Amino acid sequence: MLSRVADSLYWMSRYLERAEHTTRLLDVNLNLMLDESSTSSDHRWQRLLLAMGKPKRVKWDGDPYALARTLTFDTSIKASVVSCIMAARENARHVREQISTEQWHRLNLLYLQVTSPELKQAVQLEAAAGSSEGPTAFLQEVMDAVHQFQGVTDSTMSHGEGWQFIQVGRFLERASATTLLLEAYHEDLWAKPDRSIEANEYLEWMGLLRSATAFEAFCKVYTADLTPDRILEFLLLDAEFPHSLRFSIDRVQCSLQSIQDQSGKTRADELNRIAGRLSASLGFASIDEILVGDVVGYLRGIQRQCQSIHETIYHLYVDYSIQAALAG
Repeated sequence: MLSRVADSLYWMSRYLERAEHTTRLLDVNLNLMLDESSTSSDHRWQRLLLAMGKPKRVKWDGDPYALARTLTFDTSIKASVVSCIMAARENARHVREQISTEQWHRLNLLYLQVTSPELKQAVQLEAAAGSSEGPTAFLQEVMDAVHQFQGVTDSTMSHGEGWQFIQVGRFLERASATTLLLEAYHEDLWAKPDRSIEANEYLEWMGLLRSATAFEAFCKVYTADLTPDRILEFLLLDAEFPHSLRFSIDRVQCSLQSIQDQSGKTRADELNRIAGRLSASLGFASIDEILVGDVVGYLRGIQRQCQSIHETIYHLYVDYSIQAALAG
């Protein structure tokens, strides 16, 4: 596969996953404002920015609805939902012949919806009026559209090398987002295990699970008896839940192995070693051992390994030299 094709498919998938993750974070935190909680609005929204990796030129100014609109609609912010959708659509346009017609129609329709003049005008009017409402309906529409695109991708695109690059982008982005989310909640859930728990803190714990679409799945495994230890174990180590870190890394490893098998690149052994080592470490990890140690250090170590996988993918499949290509 041409490097430009692999690059565009990879980033199309990453940007859409990033847009869906951001919409979910915003939707959950806007809904949490309707419930009483001991967590202040300042702390909650600063935690959201931390979970997003502290986007450049975005600061908390005390207005949650203004921040939500910025992170949703402001195209000058690369991390905003609309910016991610525009970037995903541009990458898809570059490889229009590689994706199915159904994929293009679904993504192009979403792009037209989020860039329509009517939507821009409505957002400007809300901002000028100092509206105290968040874009919750719009966020839900975006989440539904991304889920539809992922379903269409799996059902209409041949599961060959291109599809595998889409899977790598999707699950590597998801793994990175999950580690950032868990790190953002560390001070509230795991930093002080012996402190007394207030009743309304359960709302925050539910918010964390809902930020990873995990509340119902968690309850099926552990019942509704929420504890920070079980939440961390589920989101880190569960082998069957699609938004857990272990599941995401397992899928990345499987797709990278499939790409190597189809492309015949003998130099991909190093990439598979990095991904396989991370997958094995999660497969044999114990939540008790993780909690006894440095949780934040553990999460940041995983983030570095995800970045290493990304850089090695680029070195091997995108930015390789002609000599490297001829060498296999």
